[in-house]
Amino acid sequence: MTRPAPATVRWLILLALLVFWELMPRTGLIPELFLPSMTSTLRVLVADWREYAEALMVTLYEVGFAMLIACGFGILAGALVGGLALLRNLLLPVFSSLYAVPIVILYPIFTAWFGIGSESKILFAGVYGFFPVMLSTAAGIRTIDSQLLLAARSMGATLPQQIVRVIIPASIPTVLTGLRLGGALTIIGVVVSEMLTSAAGIGYLVTRYRTILDSAHVFGAILMILLMSILFDLAARAIERRTLTWQTAGRREKETREARPATPVAAPAA
Repeated sequence: MTRPAPATVRWLILLALLVFWELMPRTGLIPELFLPSMTSTLRVLVADWREYAEALMVTLYEVGFAMLIACGFGILAGALVGGLALLRNLLLPVFSSLYAVPIVILYPIFTAWFGIGSESKILFAGVYGFFPVMLSTAAGIRTIDSQLLLAARSMGATLPQQIVRVIIPASIPTVLTGLRLGGALTIIGVVVSEMLTSAAGIGYLVTRYRTILDSAHVFGAILMILLMSILFDLAARAIERRTLTWQTAGRREKETREARPATPVAAPAA
């Protein structure tokens, strides 16, 4: 008996969850207040699509700029900390300790410094996603073959050139893992901050309709957040597939070099 393909199993699980979501409220096993049916949730999404679209645009704007902070500065700081022994010894324990602190408790400080507008949410979410990106990049850089850096230095590469052309490409697998985690935390940071203090965005819709016990609209907003997270994950996987050729090419070159037999040295003529 052949096992079903993993993709088939995933689709079956998704179908079962959708059937459960539709039938449980309709049969009365779960009250509509706690779990509205799928059709009622989709109905409010279609009826109020303008409101959800405007809120989604606000959230995407904040997520986009927060991603630039989290991923851009995270990769740069991780490359510096992981590539320079002095910075690694000084800063890596500090960043590791800060990552263990629940960043959400610091959100009131961001609102006190930057107000309750988009600036505080962007900076808070950017810092929220910064640490996993930075730590993953630093960890990936420490696994780089030292011969690559030695070859780059011997050819006169400057430090920025070593970071851009050697360090970051060689640590792509670990960096992408950090990007996926940091990006997910960035989305969470934006939504949570919108739920706490905001008058726009998907997080604001969740808080607004939760206070008036409109579960269908709440679940509609949750669906938008889920869709945004899925699209980000698909984009990260697409980037991972495109960079896979770099990883396999470098691995094949290394294996070929190791497997190549040494050229025998001819004995001098008598």
